[in-house]
Amino acid sequence: MKLIMAIIKPFKLDDVREALTPLGVQGLTVSEVKGFGRQKGQTEIYRGAEYHVNFLPKVKIEVAVASDLADQVVEAIIKAAHTGKIGDGKIFIMDIQRAVRIRTGEADEAAL
Repeated sequence: MKLIMAIIKPFKLDDVREALTPLGVQGLTVSEVKGFGRQKGQTEIYRGAEYHVNFLPKVKIEVAVASDLADQVVEAIIKAAHTGKIGDGKIFIMDIQRAVRIRTGEADEAAL
């Protein structure tokens, strides 16, 4: 099993969700986060004053999938989240040792 964590632009969230549904992804977790990478923030104007925003709003998606589905999920996220501009985000793939569904006690891939 794999845990796929993607940091993307907020307006791409619905596109990514719609891309994952046909692959059989049944659930995902979304968090609103802030951060910066090579963008190093941006300059904005508020009430005539210019100020620098160090951390940009992003969305973090976490989805647990069977190992054989991981590559397809990553490709779907890349295609759906891509804008071609700096700040499109990153994807991290991690191994999951064990998963348990609390309600039923199902374990591992049955718990996904």
